[in-house]
Amino acid sequence: MARYVVKLPDLGEGMTEGEIVAWHVAPGEAIREEDPLVEVMTDKATVELPSPVAGTVIAIHGKAGERRPVGSELVELDVAGDGNIAKAAPRAEPVTPAGRGGVAAPLRSRVPSPRERGEGQGEGRTVPAGIPPAAPTPHRRQPGEKPLASPAVRRRAWDHGIALQFVPGSGPGGRITQPDLDRYMAGEATPAAAAPALARRDGVEEVPVVGLRRAIAEHLQAAKRHIPHFSFVEEVDVTALEDLRAQLNARDPEREHLTLLPFLVRAIVRAVAAHPQVNARYDDETGVLHRHMAVHIGIATQTASGLLVPVVRHAEELDLWQSAAELRRLSEAARAGKARSDDLAGSTITITSLGRLGGIAATPIFNYPEVAIVGVNRIIERPVVRNREIVVRRIMNLSSSFDHRIVDGWEAASFIQRVKEPLEQPALLFLA
Repeated sequence: MARYVVKLPDLGEGMTEGEIVAWHVAPGEAIREEDPLVEVMTDKATVELPSPVAGTVIAIHGKAGERRPVGSELVELDVAGDGNIAKAAPRAEPVTPAGRGGVAAPLRSRVPSPRERGEGQGEGRTVPAGIPPAAPTPHRRQPGEKPLASPAVRRRAWDHGIALQFVPGSGPGGRITQPDLDRYMAGEATPAAAAPALARRDGVEEVPVVGLRRAIAEHLQAAKRHIPHFSFVEEVDVTALEDLRAQLNARDPEREHLTLLPFLVRAIVRAVAAHPQVNARYDDETGVLHRHMAVHIGIATQTASGLLVPVVRHAEELDLWQSAAELRRLSEAARAGKARSDDLAGSTITITSLGRLGGIAATPIFNYPEVAIVGVNRIIERPVVRNREIVVRRIMNLSSSFDHRIVDGWEAASFIQRVKEPLEQPALLFLA
């Protein structure tokens, strides 16, 4: 047998280090070529690194949440034939990653594993010849204990509406594997005991802030700490807009369904033409403001892994239905973990919306180095005075934030008024 060391590769775009998000292997485990080893997060996305060779894992280096430089050792393997080091090095002490498989994985650019290409079943691990596989022994979790599972298992369970706390796991440390999920779905597994609804609960769960969650935290912390935000809230009467939207959807149900967002995208495109200062990115180090002619609108999207901002590129050239189609494509890709890295970079202004959970008002943090974000609150029916009469109208607030170093209060208010005008008089959206 020979020794083979898998090192963290340079994944491009000036990468100098990567953060370990989740391990898919453990010391002593036999793997095949292209089986997934580890998920590593770069500045843009999470990449699932496959094994370049078949062999047995000797040691792994690093825990979930740890940042490793490019070229550092990740996995040591015993392999048949030639290895990639001149002589066997002293074996490192096996490291068991904390929370292995239990960290939700963010959006990924990934190499398909043999299991996803239909080669093999379950976890796709190779059992050495002559050694029969041991029967799995399900782990019995204690009440309140978090189930461990890889992101692929979690996504599959989510797709099938299965709560993982009821699925017994037979992997290392009680990790739930694909075969465990298969047995549970086939009714062959005894559901793991759950705590009684009214049972007393004690203890504190420690959840490492790693991966996408840490990247979000650091990005927003830097934005809020170093940049003077100010927010502006304005109410918009969207009664006419909602009537028009319903009519357009009913008139041609085969076309892309229109939500509020395509109209807002169109309104922002019109407004930034008069206020290019808000469709910009500010470079702190050089003191240069880059005002963009193109309008690349980021759409803050909540996913199972955290907040992502896919980008509608060149929104200025899209009509309502094209914009709706692109919004749907991006949100579906982001939530399914299939968005490309190009889909997540280069926005010049961002929209954030919580839909029906949108509240009355908010103070959103803009997506630095952008200088503006437009927030959408929920639509409510409210009595208002129009022409000295009380009538019921559909009212929505826009809660927006700006970088006060670049955008003054007057300009911010003027910009929002230009966004508001075509939302209240939607015929303006169709004028050149």
